[in-house]
Amino acid sequence: MKQLNVDVAVIGGGTAGLGAYRAAKLSTPSVVMIEGGPYGTTCARVGCMPSKLLIAAAEAVHHIERAPGFGVHPAGNTTINGREVMARVKRERDRFVGFVQEGVDSIPADDKISGYARFIDDNTLQVDEHTRITAQRIVIATGSRPSWPAAWDALGDRLIVNDQVFDWDDLPRSVAVFGPGVIGLELGQALHRLGVDTKVFGVGGAVGPLTDSTVRQYASQTLGEAFYLDPDVKVDMMQREGDQVFIRYRGQDGNPQEILVDYVLAATGRRPNVDKLGLENTHLELDAKGVPQADRLTMQTSVPHIFIAGDASNQLPLLHEASDQARIAGENAGSYPEVKPGLRRSTISVVFSDPQIAMVGATFRELSQKFSACGCFEVGAVSFENQGRSRVMLRNKGMLHVYGEQGSGRFLGAEMIGPDAEHIAHLLAWAHQQQMTINQMLDMPFYHPVIEEGLRTALRDLQAKLKLGTAESERCQRCPGE
Repeated sequence: MKQLNVDVAVIGGGTAGLGAYRAAKLSTPSVVMIEGGPYGTTCARVGCMPSKLLIAAAEAVHHIERAPGFGVHPAGNTTINGREVMARVKRERDRFVGFVQEGVDSIPADDKISGYARFIDDNTLQVDEHTRITAQRIVIATGSRPSWPAAWDALGDRLIVNDQVFDWDDLPRSVAVFGPGVIGLELGQALHRLGVDTKVFGVGGAVGPLTDSTVRQYASQTLGEAFYLDPDVKVDMMQREGDQVFIRYRGQDGNPQEILVDYVLAATGRRPNVDKLGLENTHLELDAKGVPQADRLTMQTSVPHIFIAGDASNQLPLLHEASDQARIAGENAGSYPEVKPGLRRSTISVVFSDPQIAMVGATFRELSQKFSACGCFEVGAVSFENQGRSRVMLRNKGMLHVYGEQGSGRFLGAEMIGPDAEHIAHLLAWAHQQQMTINQMLDMPFYHPVIEEGLRTALRDLQAKLKLGTAESERCQRCPGE
């Protein structure tokens, strides 16, 4: 068996693993990266990029369908060629993956260890049956994988996850999507617009990541008008019948419904890939889900020389978050025992549905819990249904809630569904990271006519509710400390 002694071992070769490897190499040349599957990012292979390619095709169909609202009537019927749609998705997906692979290929071969790693102890890793590595520092960057109820395994190859959607050569006739989160909403709406008979089901009423009940209810209603969405379905039976899946459920009117679909798409969440790492052989402190606990500013675990980054940390499974965590974990692993807090940016997340959903900073749920005893925050609101530019473009569906702190007037966060939410979210995230106040945000320029004028309306509403006027006072004395 091969024996290696290294300064840093990085477990995983995805977004977080590659980032941590490169960051650690800045401090020491003695770094190896261990990967049992394909190198490269989930985003490029089966996540954000191929899903946006599918969404782009769906948007092209939607633009044609809504053209008559402007008095423009396309001639003839619109034909959706599923094979051509999927061929472009895969062709462009492979192009993005190729860019990532070029970076992987540039890594010295001796630094890449193929196989699956398990902890023997806090400093020793066993890679399959061929290599044992003694590492002074270790970064866990093993990513995550889709999860679903075990009973669904009986559906066999009729049960798929988002990874497998992008292996299709053609579009199916029908799909039932379970889980109206980011993946479920994006793929469900895109497939519907591309002519696939699609139903999106959820449990508990959740719609995307939204926690503000008013915005969530609006989103449920608005998206439900565009495609079948039941965020709190009651399923009585789901079983395989030949090459299809039979589902009996209670419709939104309470009456029993029966459908046959070609596939069930499980978009019911992801779980960190830490359960097969042999963590029981370490002194790592784990949370209730078996994930190593880590300081979010240093990514250092309870074992000082072990760090964790990316989806494996179970903090916020987004590519930009994985990149930030990777840089922090890799730099600290490389320079250990010197450990420094890294930059953690303001939270921002986007669902590329139509209308888009976006979250920035603190959520409504978090603020309600934090300020439960004093009610020291207010909510500013705007509807995009009568917002000028939105109506011009026939995209006037949406609602934005912005949250501000009493006394200080500081901007705390926002939840929204609406046109171009991805762009408004970026403006808000920058303001949040700069700890701007509502008055300072209103001092910024707003062009006319743009959708962002709706943001100004919401901020003005919040300003009035906070009774700020043109001056802001110190923090609300009733508010809990930071």
